[in-house]
Amino acid sequence: MTLQLDVVRVFTDDRGQHGNALGIVLDADVGAAGGRPRAGTAERQRIAAELGYSETIFVEPPRPGGTRARARIFTPAVELPFAGHPTVGLSWWLRDRGTPIDTLEVPAGPVSVRYTGDIVRVSARAEWAPAFVLEQRPSADDVERCSPGDRADTAESYVWAWTDEAAGAVRTRMFAPAFGIPEDEATGAAAVRLTAHLRRDLDITQGRGSRIRTTWLPDGRVEVGGRVERCASRTLAG
Repeated sequence: MTLQLDVVRVFTDDRGQHGNALGIVLDADVGAAGGRPRAGTAERQRIAAELGYSETIFVEPPRPGGTRARARIFTPAVELPFAGHPTVGLSWWLRDRGTPIDTLEVPAGPVSVRYTGDIVRVSARAEWAPAFVLEQRPSADDVERCSPGDRADTAESYVWAWTDEAAGAVRTRMFAPAFGIPEDEATGAAAVRLTAHLRRDLDITQGRGSRIRTTWLPDGRVEVGGRVERCASRTLAG
């Protein structure tokens, strides 16, 4: 068995820098009726652990002429029902290969996809995201002083501070040792949780300088989006 791996960086800044690496694995025989998954759950988890990205997403692309795709998301340790940077990155990748979609089906439910120029946006419900502990700090400097070693427990912690409250600008970092991720560079699901908590649009700078844009929608969903850059492709031998 061989699988195709593409790597992209999701939530880069406006110059295409930073962003969170995402492994994308084409996980179906494209020519088969309905698509036949090539890898089972245990095999997907093994591949995600060996690759070591904060998330790896396995996709069954849309049928010819279709606008819906299906995917499953794995950290090195567990499967996630939804995650932000994998759904944004995969939606960009599908458009880049000539098969844009309007809906991505993940275990949590259908994710709406919208393309606006070079920004890709997906809409999700906050309850689909892990129950991050939201830790507000007095200033961005306090956020900068945090380190993975400061985490006394294994809770998924999203540490944040306003940099310009009137403009909705936030500085964040995320630590998730329970998911096998000491620190995550850019976390769309945590951005969804924070946006729902604050009930307002945000412009988030996370990690080394990754940028995440969110919109609080009237029906209680959150739209999260950003830029994506292609990195590399290779074949995985089973």
